[in-house]
This record gives sequence, structure tokens and C-alpha cells, in this order.
Amino acid sequence: MHPDLRRRFNADFTPAKYATLLRCVNEATKWPADFRIAETPIFLTREFTDEAVYAANQIAAQTQTPEFAMHAASAIPPGLEVPNETAHPEFLIVDLAVCEEGHRLTPRLIEMQAFPSLFGFQFLLLGCMRKAFPAIPRDWTSSFGGIKDEQYIDILRRTIVADSKPENVILLEIEPEKQKTRIDFAATEVLLGIQQVCVTKIKKRGRELFYNRDGSQTRIERIYNRVIFDELERRPDLKLGFSFQDELDTIWVAHPNWYYRISKHSLPFIKTEHTSPAFFADEFSGTESIDNYVLKPLYSFAGLGVEMDPTHEKIAALKNPHQWILQRKVEYASFVSTVDGPKSKAELRMMFVWSEKGEPVLLNNLVRMSQGKMMGVDFNKDKTWVGSSIALHD
Repeated sequence: MHPDLRRRFNADFTPAKYATLLRCVNEATKWPADFRIAETPIFLTREFTDEAVYAANQIAAQTQTPEFAMHAASAIPPGLEVPNETAHPEFLIVDLAVCEEGHRLTPRLIEMQAFPSLFGFQFLLLGCMRKAFPAIPRDWTSSFGGIKDEQYIDILRRTIVADSKPENVILLEIEPEKQKTRIDFAATEVLLGIQQVCVTKIKKRGRELFYNRDGSQTRIERIYNRVIFDELERRPDLKLGFSFQDELDTIWVAHPNWYYRISKHSLPFIKTEHTSPAFFADEFSGTESIDNYVLKPLYSFAGLGVEMDPTHEKIAALKNPHQWILQRKVEYASFVSTVDGPKSKAELRMMFVWSEKGEPVLLNNLVRMSQGKMMGVDFNKDKTWVGSSIALHD
């Protein structure tokens, strides 16, 4: 990490400046942040930035091979496949733990998903950090590839809205006003002009979908999909006017099938110098010590169901062991020097969008920091959080 900027930021930090950051974030949209905002970004050296970008791009490249397509063919649970799958997802998220190996920091894959993250909120947060903390150089950014602010918004608009009018594009979620990430939905509405709509508010006529916009039934041409399917499965009380399995004249962004195809299901296949061994529970190697592994359910989100200390007895008791993976544990480095003394650990969420050339392009990042345990992003376990932030680089 960049030592000079770290020292400069810590010396310049005051509680009043952090309060300015929180006011900026919480007053920027109709909803405040419902998760903790970190007091600081992290400052990446050029060397570490290059390694993290290289690691994420290598991992992304492996999802585009014919061999990966064969592996992903069995990823979707029976009965949940959605018609008219696209050739690729519009989004790819690669979560990298910052670990220490041989007295140097290095990124290592934790999870991945073909599902959008906080693209709107991260842009909002960068602007608020620049306003609150003058010690941050103006030319340091959370984006990649030299992308400027206006280009960032344009890329999101072309990806999500494309050639449709904003009123014909919706952000689809389950009760969006109750979600922990609702500030991102509101930020996306500010940036792109698309409304958040609950799955229960959609009407179907033939193959077309509609929603109520300012008292008028408005056709939906594109759906920016934020529905987490294991949450939908846990909500039998919801009454939907359509089915995800219907043949629809609507474009999904991203198509729901990719939620499964690129996910924890992918981890046993992805092998690079920045990944750790992973196995389906029914294929776990007998030569490996189970104490060195964490057990994760394939079809869950935000750390739900993760078992940090699995045993062979727990594995044997699984009803569907092929729907679980064992992934070798990594040792997160405590490296972020904070103003209150204890150092924090960090995890980088590398956020891709698909380019018009048909390949994933790294756009932005999210940082989760903690002085406690790290086991994937979980907005519900506040006791482990220092907060959500960004990594800045020159």
C-alpha cells in the first residue's frame, strides 16, 4: 500500500471530516446508507494495482473458454432456467482477498459472480470522499483504464439502458425500499433515470411486461435485474404477476441464468496463480486436511450458510453435497493503518462490465474492510465491519 498517502490521510483525518463524508453520502439520494461507510479508502501502489488488475483479468478470461462453458452447463438448479439466455452476462464481479505471502501483499480469489454490484453507489462514494478529504489527490481514482467520471456514467448507461428510453427500463428487486443496498438503487436512478420496481408490481400482457410509472402502465423493454434468487425462493408469500421462466419480449441485464453459471459453482474450475484449491463437497480430495477449508453452499448470497470449521461428519450429513463447495482458507493481511490504532484487513471487489466488443472490461472497485473475520460481503453482520469503501490508485 502507498505509505506516504496513508500517513498524509491519517494525519489530516478528523471526526468532522468523516461526518462530512457521511452527510454527503446520506443526503445524496432519497435513501441513506444502511451499512457502515469506512472512515478511509485504501491507497494502492502502482505495483499492487497492476497485480490486482492482472489477477482479475486472468480470472475473467477463464470464464470465456469452451471448457468453462462445459463446466457451467450444470450450474442452474432444475426448474430455474430462464429462456433466451444471452451469449454473455453484462456484469462480472471478482472478489479478491488481500493476503500476505512471503512478506508481500498479494490478491487471492474468494468469490465471483455474474451479477451487478454497487456500480451507482461506488461512483457516489468517490465524489463524497473527494469532497470530505482534501488530502486525497484529485487524480487518484477508484476506476480503471483511465476512465473519467463522464465516461463511467456513459458506460453504465450504454450497458443498462442501451437504446431504450429510461422509462422503459427498470431496476427489478424484491421490495427495493427494504434492501440494505437500496442507496445503490437510488444512486442508479439519479444517474440513469430508471426506477426501482418490486417484482410484485409487474403486470404481464401476453409476452410483454408493464409497470406503473406516474399513473401510467408503461412497457418494460429492459430489466436491470437485482433479484437474488435464493431470497426469492425464501419468500413464498410474494405474489408475482409473471414467472422468470416465461417467454418474454424483454431483455434481461444481466440474464438470470448467469447468476448461476458464474458463481461459487465456478470456483473448482478457475485455476490461476491467484486462486486457491476448491472442490465440490462430494469430490473433496482425501489427501487434503479439511481443517484448512471453508464450506460454502452454492446457492446462497452474502455469506449465508458458510461454515468456517467444517468436519467430515458435517460433509457426510449434507443432503446434496454437490451443491456445496470446500474452498481452501486464505489468511487475510492486517495492513490498513487506521487512525485509531488497530490495522484492518481488506477485500477488493473488482467490478467488470461487458464491452461492445464482447469481453469483460474492469470498471470500478469496492473495498470491504474489517478488524474481525472476513468471509465474503455480508451487509447484515455489522459486528465484523469497519465498512464499505473503495481502493484508490493513480
